[in-house]
Amino acid sequence: MTLAPAPAHPMRLAYLGTPAAAVPPLEALVAAGFDVVLVVTRIDKRRGRGSELSPSPVKHAALRLGLPVSHRVDDVLDADADLGVVVAFGQIIKPPVLAVLPMVNLHFSLLPRWRGAAPVERALLAGDRETGVCVMAVEEGLDTGGVYRKATVPIADRVTGDDLRARLVEVGTTLLVDALRDGLGPAVPQHGEPTYAAKIEPADLVLDWSQPAIELDRVVRVGGASTTFRGRRLKVLTAEPSGARDGAEREPATILGDLVTTGDGLLRLLQVQPEGRGAMPASAWLNGSRPQPHERLGA
Repeated sequence: MTLAPAPAHPMRLAYLGTPAAAVPPLEALVAAGFDVVLVVTRIDKRRGRGSELSPSPVKHAALRLGLPVSHRVDDVLDADADLGVVVAFGQIIKPPVLAVLPMVNLHFSLLPRWRGAAPVERALLAGDRETGVCVMAVEEGLDTGGVYRKATVPIADRVTGDDLRARLVEVGTTLLVDALRDGLGPAVPQHGEPTYAAKIEPADLVLDWSQPAIELDRVVRVGGASTTFRGRRLKVLTAEPSGARDGAEREPATILGDLVTTGDGLLRLLQVQPEGRGAMPASAWLNGSRPQPHERLGA
């Protein structure tokens, strides 16, 4: 798909997105003068104890900006848009819609590596040294379209999933606005062996202490990591691999002060959150729980 340079009048856009990461691109497009004629996002969800309906971050931003909002993808067909812009929408766009309205997607990886739902998390878990963002054509296949623009972003040693995502959103927002302002031109077909970024499931974030400390550290930095202690959930909010050595060769998951043995090396707990309580330094949790020599995490 080749799109001509932007017309003299403001390009009319349909915007499809849902989470907080999709808010900055929407705001930037409006600020740059593009005419966002419709925003499509997920339906409101019930949250909290009162089960009150809560809009998605994108809907909240769209209403603040005075933009019309829909929860039906097919409504873009009647929006008189020149182009659809997709950012972390979370739904497949069906071929009948794509046949009528061309769309581009802001995807947070260097395609064809990490096609799919969780490219930021999978790049971090894999220990990739770099990732990036692509402005790509939306096709029927999963992130198979040609690439109009791309930018590379290094992955720092201690970066968290939230920080990496924020950086990719920052870079991607500029990339998207510049691409639409300048005209997309021809899309370059993807080259290389595809890898797929499956959705992160809760089981992916349970710490398996038989794994090396460096891999467990990546799970913690993705966010949402947990283990158990005395049959209750213990979230591990921050941690780091330790250069210390355990000469006794203990079983993985053995607690040695703020250190925990793993399949290879030791992981130092920095901040945790016991079930039913707030976040706290690991030292405070240890002082309160006083693990016994026979007790281990994950049991």
